[in-house]
Order: sequence, then structure tokens, then C-alpha cells
Amino acid sequence: MGYVLAFDTANEAVVVGIGSVDADGAEAGRIVLKEAPARLVAGEARAAHRASNTVLIPMIDELMAGENIEKDDIAAIVCGRGPGSFTGVRICMAAAKGIASGLEVPLFGVSTLDAVAWGVWESGYRGAMIVAADAMRKEVYPALFMIDSAGAHRLTSDAVVSARAVQDWIDEALAVALPDATPARSDVLVCGDALVKYRGSFAEAGFPVADDALWAPSPEGLLRARRIGGDAATLLPVYTRLSDAEENERVRLSAPEVRNLASGVQAEGALTFRPLDAAHASDVASLESHAMGTDAWSEASVLDELPRKDRTWWAAFVGERLVGYCGGLVVDGQVQVLKIAVEDDMRRRGIARHLIGLVASDARDLGATEMTLEVRASNEGAQRFYGALGIERIGVRPCYYSDREDAVIMTGPFPMVARDVAGMSLKIDEISPAGHAGASNGDVSETDSAADAAVPATVPVSTPLICAFESSCDETASSIIAGDGTILSDVVASQVDFHARFGGVVPEIASRKHIEAICGVADECLERAAVALGRPSLRWRDLDAIAVTYAPGLVGALVVGVAFAKGLAWGSGVPLIAVNHLEGHLYANKIADPAIAPPMVVSLVSGGHTMLVHVKDWANYETLGSTIDDAVGEAFDKVSKALGLGYPGGPIISRYAAKGNPRAIDFPRALMHSGDLRFSLSGLKTAVITYIHKQQEAGMPLNIPDIAASFQQAVVDVQVAKARTALIETGSRTFCLGGGVAANPALRAAYEKMCAKNGFRLVMPPLSACGDNAAMIAEVALDRFAQGKLADFTLDVKAHAPLDEAY
Repeated sequence: MGYVLAFDTANEAVVVGIGSVDADGAEAGRIVLKEAPARLVAGEARAAHRASNTVLIPMIDELMAGENIEKDDIAAIVCGRGPGSFTGVRICMAAAKGIASGLEVPLFGVSTLDAVAWGVWESGYRGAMIVAADAMRKEVYPALFMIDSAGAHRLTSDAVVSARAVQDWIDEALAVALPDATPARSDVLVCGDALVKYRGSFAEAGFPVADDALWAPSPEGLLRARRIGGDAATLLPVYTRLSDAEENERVRLSAPEVRNLASGVQAEGALTFRPLDAAHASDVASLESHAMGTDAWSEASVLDELPRKDRTWWAAFVGERLVGYCGGLVVDGQVQVLKIAVEDDMRRRGIARHLIGLVASDARDLGATEMTLEVRASNEGAQRFYGALGIERIGVRPCYYSDREDAVIMTGPFPMVARDVAGMSLKIDEISPAGHAGASNGDVSETDSAADAAVPATVPVSTPLICAFESSCDETASSIIAGDGTILSDVVASQVDFHARFGGVVPEIASRKHIEAICGVADECLERAAVALGRPSLRWRDLDAIAVTYAPGLVGALVVGVAFAKGLAWGSGVPLIAVNHLEGHLYANKIADPAIAPPMVVSLVSGGHTMLVHVKDWANYETLGSTIDDAVGEAFDKVSKALGLGYPGGPIISRYAAKGNPRAIDFPRALMHSGDLRFSLSGLKTAVITYIHKQQEAGMPLNIPDIAASFQQAVVDVQVAKARTALIETGSRTFCLGGGVAANPALRAAYEKMCAKNGFRLVMPPLSACGDNAAMIAEVALDRFAQGKLADFTLDVKAHAPLDEAY
């Protein structure tokens, strides 16, 4: 006999249930566990009030201890997938992924709405029922069930509906699902946490309301609800809509005006991909006519598609010329590929494959898990193409096309790479500078798995072995470090391509991508470390600790990393270490020089921070001065946007500045002579934008290289001058850098010149370690482990955490 551990944090309550199954976790296959009935052994529901991240694992420990259940007795994990509170669902999913990975057991997901319905079934109710969960934004997640003696039967798929329209939605759902015996409103019970806000309106509309004890999932309901999945890496939350930024983008794109959503600096003729907009609908219709013949869609048909929330359309461009497009309809967990075409002379360049991947990425965010399409029976080339993506033939629709040709029906899972990281670019073992022992597998393709890399002879292991995770912004990263400071593996999944078209990081997208990528990143990191150690494999329980960034950063991003790391540490039975992200940037200098030692002054410059720090000793810091408004990286992004150059602004401005005159325009050096070590970038940013507007109003062409160079020089002058003052005032003889802007070539060169002139020692992290990464977090964790500074499972995230405060 084994046990199923089930939990849900989608609402204001944390619900945990432990059920027994007639299957041994060590022997039972996933199929058996997916279907095996679980009998409730212990369960509890506890109000958490947005504190589920601190309550969940201690609750699990209490329940297991009360029943004398050991971790090795657990055969499977079941977690609620929502829909519900975005943060709550992600805490649940991330923790479940970590626990399942650490315990090496399957992870199954259940609908939170289904779990509520089964709880009502347990109460004895029989009849039609609506579960309505609060979707925020004056919206509701409704689902219709029929409850009978056999169980809770779902009659509708997941949806999000305006609170004002939900009663009409219920009436329509009842008429469609139960046409022969449509119940009256008075015979349809309503429950769910949406009643906290809308109980009165449901009651006034004639619906009976369930007792509030039934509004949340129950332990029994979690164990009885239908399970899906089995793989921790691919199980995702229930998504019913895109992020606000993406939905607003769709509104913009469906308008007839030309919109430039290009990201980055694009040379004329460069191949780019972006969401299809209304301005190019006629181009799609033209290519349709050429490629599809009598089955071609008109421009009006394309325009009708773009604003629909259950559609996703992407296009490929060479400059501004549309050369390909793909569209999909998301329904009932599938994305149906509606159209895909590429210009004849642009084929065999991977364009169609990339377009399908983009449509699949959007569809995954809308809850789809597989792809389906029709293709002409005579189009054998297209069938081979789809077959290579894992999409298989399942049947034929006779006389489907207008000329009576048959359509071959094909379906399958989304196209996958060796390690699924949700379509992000994967950077593997880039942080391994000369002089700092580390495993370098740079010659291995980022689409290859670690198992395909050559395995060296077994090497001695310096303990402790610590795995660190970083998810404070838009990078999902993991790194394993050995006791002697060797970076055994370092993996970063970058989201920059997902944010670029919005001109900056979108927190909601960042959080979604972390939950999608974190298992793939973690598994890749573990396998790479095994290769570096010359072992055929490495298990999470072989490590000595798990570390994670807990602050500062985007809360929605941080919670994914922290919940996953806590679950992984708990499941593998190793200690947990909390790390301040900013301290990680200080320690990044150890990657360049492992022997570096305080005292020293460090400049932290990034998109969110600009400060000078006196490092008196490791873990003993004094912030000497920081920005009073914008950070340096933020200013670079805003100036780049004002110039129409795209995101991220730092590298773009730097490239243009290299061609310009840094003294061409006398932009202000704010607080240059303030007598303190504070910074201000807002005035400089405003001055640059004002200059741009005046040039445009005067009809003068913009000399972008000169503007970029002059802006950059104004930033550099202030940064270097204040750094020199800080070194003199503190008496420190060593200067270091940290943060993404530390990769700026002009800034690095200016610091080199200043330090050489004044006799200061300069240490700078390698370019690969300037941005967010987990190797720097692992460096901090190594010291904290040696000092016994461990965290417990009540650890939570913080948006702000000063370096000066001990933790």
C-alpha cells in the first residue's frame, strides 16, 4: 500500500489530503496511480489569507506525523491546478513540482473546481450544480456539474465570464448540456469562492447557495477528482486567458492602424516574428490566395479572427514584408491549427516550425495540451512535416475541401525539445571562466540533453554539493556548486523574447514562464552536474542543500522559485538556504576571482537597482548611496524606447554608442557634485527625451549614435566619479561591479581607467555572470551553509530586502 498526497492553495484556504492507494509507490506505474482510488486517511483545510506559501509544507508535515507516514511511503502527488488566485495556483503547482521531483514520484493535477464539486458530492447533495470561482477583475470561473450517486460529472469546460453575464452563461449551459430536462434556477445549487463577492446577486437571481463550508475544495474532493498528467515538468495550471499585456496587445493589433511592435534593432531584411496585426490582414489574404486556392480566407475573415480571445495568430516578416503566418483556435484543451502558410521562396528555413511553436506557446497559456489540424490527403510533404513534430494521423474527413478532396486529421502533443523550457532560449554552462574550476560543456548544443554529452572519468567530489535557484525577474536559473567553489553546472532559461515586444518585463508573463520552465531547468542542471562529476546520474537526495533567491524582486516570479525550492528540499530531505538576490550580485565577483576578499566597494547597477555598497566583510554591508528615482538599466530601456530601438535597451544603446561621439550633446550629470553618493537618472532620461522631441519638431534627423553615446557618457561619468569618491571615503582599495549593466563595455572601460589611475584593484564578473544567474546565488549559499544559516519551510518571498539587514 502507498499514499497519495494531495493539496490545493488556489483560494484563501490551504487544503491538504492524504489518501491510501492499493499501489506501492516504488512499483506502481503512472497509469495505475492516475486511476487508483484513494481513501482519505487524513485531511485538513486551513484559512491562509494569502500566506499559503508559509503554511503548506508545515501542514503536510503535521498531517503525515499524525499518521506516522514517512516520505518514502508517498506514491504520488496530486495538486490543484486552479482556476483560482494566480499566485495561489502557482504556489501550489511549484511546490508540487518540487516535492514530486525530490520524492521521484509522479505528479498529477486536478481541477480545483472539480475538487469543490466532489466535496459537495461527499456532503450528500444530488442534482445540478454550478461551481463559481473568483477570477478577479469582476469576472468568474464557472463550471456546470451534475451530481448523482456515482459522483460529480462535469458538463462544461473551463471558462472565464463577466460577473454580470454569468447568470446568462449558466442558463445557456443548462440548456445545452441538459436539453431534455433543463432544470430551473431554483434547482441549481451554486457554490465556490466567487460567492464571497456575488452571493447576493446569485440569490436574487433565484439560485440556491451552498453552505460556505462547501465553497473551497475539500481533502476528499482533491482525492476523488479526475487526475491528469503524471510528469512534473509538463503539468501546468489551468489558464483561461492570456496576461493583461497580451490581451491589450490583441486589442491594439485588431485596430486598422499600422502598429510597430518590432523588438530590438532590426536591420532591413531581417527575419522577425510577431503577433499578426490588422494592418497586415490584406497580406495574409494575398498569400492565402496563392497558397490555398479555393480554400483561401478573405481579408475580412482574417480581420474577424484577430480580436477573438480564443484565437492566436503569429506572422513572420522580412523587414515589413509578411512572408508567413499561422493561426490557431483553442477549445477543450486543444489548439486547432486553422491556417499556416509560408512564401515559396522562404520555405525550408524553419519558419513554419517556429510559427507553430509560437502558436503552441500561446495555446499552452490558454490551457491547451495538444494540437490538432487537417491537411489535404495529397499533401504528403506537409504530413511528413507534421509527423516530424510528433503530430500523428488519426483519421480522414471525406470530401472535406471545396474541391471534394479528403482531409487527413492529425493530432498530437505540442512539439517538444529535449528539455521543455516553454520555448525559452537555454544558456548552459556559460559561467565557467578560466582560473575558476568548472565544468564547461559549451560545445554541446543547447537542444541536446546532458545525457548526450561525453561523460568524463569520475572525479573527486568536494562537499557540500548545493543546488541554487534564481527566479527574481525574467530568468529561470539553476546552478550546482561544489564545496571548493567549482561551478559544476549552470543553466539559465531566458524570457527576453517573450517580453521584448512589450518594451519591458511583464510580471504576469514572467511568473507563467517560470512555472513552465523550472522543472526543465532543474533537471538539465542536475544532469549537467552528473556529467561534470563523471557519474551516470545524480539524484536530488545526493545533494547537501537547496538554495533559492527569496528577495528582492517581482513577487509573482519569486514565489515560483521559492515554492519549488522548498518542495524540492522537503522531498529530497536536504536543508533549505535563503539568499538575497543583491548579495548574489556581490558574490558574482567570486566567479572572476575566487580569492577576492573584503573590504571593498561594489557598484550594483541593473534594471531595478543602482547603488554603491561598502562590503566590510561577507554578510556585513553598508549601502553608501542609491538612486532616488530611476535605476541605470531602467533609464537605458526608456531612452531606447524613445529612440524606437526596442528592448532590452542596454545592449542596443551600447551598440549605437560605439559609433557615436560621446561629447556631441551635453546632457546633464545629475547629482554629480551633490556631496553625497546618491544617484538620479530621471532628469537625464527626461533631458534625452526632450532633446529627441525638439529635434523631431524641428524636422531634424536624429543622429542616433551621437544621442546614444552622449547619454551613455553622462551615465558613465556620474557612476565613475561617485565610485572613486566611495573608495576614497571608505579607504577600500578594491572595487567590484555587479548587475546587468555591469556588462556595458563603456562603463567597464571607464572603471578600468579610473582604477588604474588611482591604484585601486579592480575585479569585474565575467559578462556571462553580470545578468541574473544561479551560480552567484550558489556562491552565497556555500558560505551560508558553512555558517549554519539555514531557512525553514515557512520561508516566504519579499519584494524589497535591503542589503544592510541581516537575514
